[in-house]
Amino acid sequence: MADALEPRQLNTYFALMEAVSLLQHAVTQQLRAEGDLSYVQFELLARLADSDGQLTMTELADGVVYSRSGLTHQAGLLEKAGLVTRGPSAEDQRATVVGITEAGRELVAKVLPGHVEVVRRLLVAPLSTSDLDALGGIMTRVRDHMRAEPPRSATARRKSTRSEPEPL
Repeated sequence: MADALEPRQLNTYFALMEAVSLLQHAVTQQLRAEGDLSYVQFELLARLADSDGQLTMTELADGVVYSRSGLTHQAGLLEKAGLVTRGPSAEDQRATVVGITEAGRELVAKVLPGHVEVVRRLLVAPLSTSDLDALGGIMTRVRDHMRAEPPRSATARRKSTRSEPEPL
């Protein structure tokens, strides 16, 4: 069994997770109220709006750190709502390209001011400029460390063990 986290490590972990949960809850409420969007749907639309307007499903899955099946479902809901389009890639027929529609851009523009206000009020307001710089540096380093692992889209799927006999 691995050694337990030290109290300082455990306190930092729980403080981070609680802060992320509180921020995500507030952002989710704002997105639902102002745009009838889930957080993942907003992330997809915002990434598409910030890109050249089109990304592959793999690029989106890696960017939003979401399962392929979950992303396919969310993209389908957004497509049905007229916020994105999906189709085969011109470069690779195996890849699906997702594009944002004008309605999708308009919805991002509608919910973005409220989103920024929530983030500013809950995350930015209690921090000094040096705190913000330090937190940004720390979280960038942690994110980059985590992203050094192979992307989830490149991870081999686990084989089902249902039909394998149980070990003796």
